[in-house]
Amino acid sequence: MAKKKRAKSARPAQTGRRKGRRERKIKDKLLQSIMPAVIITIIVLVVISSLLTRARMQELAESNLEASIGNQSDNIDAWLQENLENFSTAKAAIEGIKPDDSELENVLTSFVGTNSNSPNGVYVASQSGKFYAGEGAEIEVKNPADTVWFKEGLTRVQMAYGEPYQNDEGTYVISASGIVNDGSDDLKVAAADVTLDKISIIVNSGVKMKNASSFLVNTNDNMILAHRESSLVSTTLSSGSNDPVLAGAAEKIAEADYTTDQFGGYTVAFTEVSGTDWVLVSYIANSIIMADVTQLIIILLIVGVVAVIIISVLISLIVAHVIRPISSITENISAMSSGDFTIEIDNSSNDEIGRMGDQVGHFVGSMRNMLSSINEESERLKHQSESSNTVSKTMYDASQMQEEAMGNLNHTVDELASAVNEIAENATTLAMVVSDTKENSDKASESMKETVEISKKGRADMEQLSVAMDGIQAANSELVESINKVGKASDEITNIVDMIGDIAEETNLLSLNASIEAARAGEAGRGFAVVASEIGGLANNSAESVQNISGLIDQVRSLIEDVVSQASASARSIQENSELIATAMQTFDQIFQNIQSTSELIDEMIVGVSKVDDVAANVAAISEEQAASADEILETSQSMVEQAQSITASSQDVADNSNELATTSQTLTGYVQQFKITKEDSDEE
Repeated sequence: MAKKKRAKSARPAQTGRRKGRRERKIKDKLLQSIMPAVIITIIVLVVISSLLTRARMQELAESNLEASIGNQSDNIDAWLQENLENFSTAKAAIEGIKPDDSELENVLTSFVGTNSNSPNGVYVASQSGKFYAGEGAEIEVKNPADTVWFKEGLTRVQMAYGEPYQNDEGTYVISASGIVNDGSDDLKVAAADVTLDKISIIVNSGVKMKNASSFLVNTNDNMILAHRESSLVSTTLSSGSNDPVLAGAAEKIAEADYTTDQFGGYTVAFTEVSGTDWVLVSYIANSIIMADVTQLIIILLIVGVVAVIIISVLISLIVAHVIRPISSITENISAMSSGDFTIEIDNSSNDEIGRMGDQVGHFVGSMRNMLSSINEESERLKHQSESSNTVSKTMYDASQMQEEAMGNLNHTVDELASAVNEIAENATTLAMVVSDTKENSDKASESMKETVEISKKGRADMEQLSVAMDGIQAANSELVESINKVGKASDEITNIVDMIGDIAEETNLLSLNASIEAARAGEAGRGFAVVASEIGGLANNSAESVQNISGLIDQVRSLIEDVVSQASASARSIQENSELIATAMQTFDQIFQNIQSTSELIDEMIVGVSKVDDVAANVAAISEEQAASADEILETSQSMVEQAQSITASSQDVADNSNELATTSQTLTGYVQQFKITKEDSDEE
């Protein structure tokens, strides 16, 4: 009973622990696990996209800047070549005409105003100091031999650009000059000028990349030939400049490194102008480049937030759809934990959840069948225990009747012993009388009378002894029949006990299977595991009770066999005593006849007395043997009484064990009735 109370109290304790523990839905757990990963992934993707976009934009900006500066360089080169061709044409015309001084001025006049980049046209100076210019040219050179362009022109035959210089008007120009072969003895140099302001216009207008700027540097003296800020034109490029672009460009040009680089938040590209010592520098602020990147990052962030919201909704819907079967399985498992096995499992899903539903359904079916089997076995055990109880009561009543019969037998044997002792005394007296008769024949008549009386009494006693022996024999037969009935009853009890043992073994196997199924069910089957353990314990107790009953029945069977053996011996002894008593009765009849004929055959008294003496001796010996047999019968009867009392006690033990078995069956039925295995059980509740 204590175990039963503990088993009942285990389930509320577990329920209390479950109620005390905070429950969280799988959907919330999945969302709390997935959403941070999704958000982090989107943030990482946005960051990576931003970084890649920034790098790509930087690459595109550098590529565009390099393309722009390349285009500018090509434009400057084309512009220089176009002017140079114009100047070379004038030089070629002079060389072809070979004019004199007056004709030379006319030729030069024809080129004045023809080239907007060089309005003064081509002019010529001789080594003798003469200077020739076309009419309308606004140029005046006093000492041409000392000018930069003249000195540079003496070094080359073809027209080529020289170093920038400041002319007599204070304007920085670049001259293209070359020796003129006009056939005269005076060495002449033809030259034409382009101003740095014109080059600045070309440089600044040739920038193809939006928001980019450029400037042109002469690498020989680091003079800035063109710049968007006119104040910087003709200044020297220095690494000590406050402008980070100018300072960085000075260092790169000094190192002759014309690769694209970063200076003070600017992307700077370099390219050499073909045919010159000039380097074109183009630059653009990184903030301008990254303005689009910043806008793109904002757009990516907005898209990421929208994506997080959309993905959250989709994941929530998907998770709800996926775990919907789990919710149904959870409800079914909760119902199982409360003992309801009438549930139906939905296993329509074709994934792991469906497989789990199948397994739970198989478990419910197996548990339902097992509980039905346990219930049937418990009912059968109950009926068998009731039948065993009835048999044990019948056996107890039979043993009590046997005990009473053995008591009566004991009393009869006691009376038989008294009668036999009395016969022995009478036989002794008869022998003494016969002896006295031999000594004193005068007292023969009186002694014969006494002998007649004594013989009559002895004959009556012998008749009474014969009747008692018949009663003893009948009682002994009844005793044997009762003992045989007890043996049959013990055989029936043995069969019942064997059946109970088989039921206990089957119950133990069912309990073991229930424990295995409960272990497979995990936490949900722990309560049922306790019930299965209690069922196993009850089955073991039943098995032990069956073993005890079997031992008692074997002991009873052994005692019954001993009683049957002793009863058989008693029957044989009684049969022998009956024969002796019959012989004694015949002897007493003969004595009585002899005593009656003594008066007629007084002569034969000596012979008769001798015969009487012999008969008396035989009777004494027989009486002594009968007395010994009566004592043995008395002892056997006492032993049979004790055995009958032992059988009664054993019957009482069998009855007690049957009652305990019935109680165990009721307890087992109570445990099984805690579970619902049919719809009728649910409707009743």
